[in-house]
Amino acid sequence: MFQTTVLASGSKGNAILIRTEKTKLLLDAGLSGKKIFGFIEQVRLAPQNIRGIILSHEHGDHSYGAGVVCRKLNIPLFATRPTYLACSHKIGKLPAGVQYIEPGKSFRIEDLEIHPFPSSHDAVDSCNFTFMNHEGRKLAVVTDAGYPTKLMIERIKSASTLILESNHDVQMLLDGPYPWELKQRVRSRQGHLSNEQAVGVINQVLHPDLKNLILAHLSETNNTPEIARTTMESFLHDIRHPVKLYVALQDCPTELVEV
Repeated sequence: MFQTTVLASGSKGNAILIRTEKTKLLLDAGLSGKKIFGFIEQVRLAPQNIRGIILSHEHGDHSYGAGVVCRKLNIPLFATRPTYLACSHKIGKLPAGVQYIEPGKSFRIEDLEIHPFPSSHDAVDSCNFTFMNHEGRKLAVVTDAGYPTKLMIERIKSASTLILESNHDVQMLLDGPYPWELKQRVRSRQGHLSNEQAVGVINQVLHPDLKNLILAHLSETNNTPEIARTTMESFLHDIRHPVKLYVALQDCPTELVEV
């Protein structure tokens, strides 16, 4: 068994649950503890077996609930040292402590090999991740990506399930209410991937064994689930690839997906 569900994804909070036969992990906890536990219960899983929270970066939509969940479950936080130091004052005391990780250096939690790698985002030490089980099946998570680096493409190209940022529709962003400075930030190399950039990433990494693609981190202001899905579906239809497509939402979890 190797499963994942995106509990919530978007500018108001992000959390991903990863489950194997031996362990459960959270990647990010950017919502209140109450909401996170509620979403876990929605997918009929018991939170008591969660072994830890991995933090991708310090922004509040990824770290907000990390402290309370770690304390409630008495579990450690896994983060790079710069990331932890950037948000430790908000996270508070952690009885089970912090385990520091390093970009480019794999580590293990039970039966998962986890590999953090740098992402291009305006945070102190932002990371994306791959998770591999003993059978060689790989889950890759790429959000808050800025732009698709060669390293990112290399790390995710053999994934069997990919959670990929599809943050904004470019025209909606340009026509929308954001101040120009914020529009520039979103479109910058330290911002977020657009729907079209997500298609470009898939075009580079698609292979016959990619089973699931989950579009994530959609902007509520500059995108819609329908636009993100249609943009990707159009490309997949043209190339006739049977990958199963999901769109992660802000207010409800995806179904449990077999990696």
